[in-house]
Amino acid sequence: MGVGCCAQPAALRRVGLLGGSFDPVHNAHLALAAAALQHLALDAMEFLPAAAPWQRQPLGASSAQRVRMLELAIAGLDKASVNTVEVERGGPTYTIDTLRALGAGDTAGTEYFWVLGSDQLANFCTWHEWREIVKRVRLAVATRPGSRLDTTPELAQELALLGHQLYTLPFAPTDLSASEIRQKLAVKQAIDGLTPPSVVDYIKTNHLYQA
Repeated sequence: MGVGCCAQPAALRRVGLLGGSFDPVHNAHLALAAAALQHLALDAMEFLPAAAPWQRQPLGASSAQRVRMLELAIAGLDKASVNTVEVERGGPTYTIDTLRALGAGDTAGTEYFWVLGSDQLANFCTWHEWREIVKRVRLAVATRPGSRLDTTPELAQELALLGHQLYTLPFAPTDLSASEIRQKLAVKQAIDGLTPPSVVDYIKTNHLYQA
């Protein structure tokens, strides 16, 4: 008997993308990834360490060190991996370049979700080629301290034109940040409980973020 005419199409593979400096990676990053995996029913979550983010100060750890800390941090997080496409490309990091390299929006059978904090959502329309970004991925936003989940009129209009919804992640706001960890390390304060023990050990062994 031949294949039926009403066979269901194959389900899209759902991939989350979490970009950032990860300088260093910390527990809030991991909690955000875990929330996205669960609530977006993702098949995979890829961490994308930036080479040279264009909207922030120079980084405190090398690309190789930040990649290694990520690898250590996600060892116990199911379906998570580190994608080094940005550090391999080098130079200023633009999200749209990364999405094109990944084939996001072009690859049949895969739906990509860009995971970000509400603080990033507030300035999303300053991102390079932001309209092209929202064509290629779905946006999934988590609350950050001091930021609301309101979209700008420009972004709301673009999402409506595309028929895309803004996904929200039930994620407890936290004020933990990489800058806080770097500041503590600079004055020799403990960072236990802020990032996985394996990352703490790596930072100590390699004498990172010392004043």
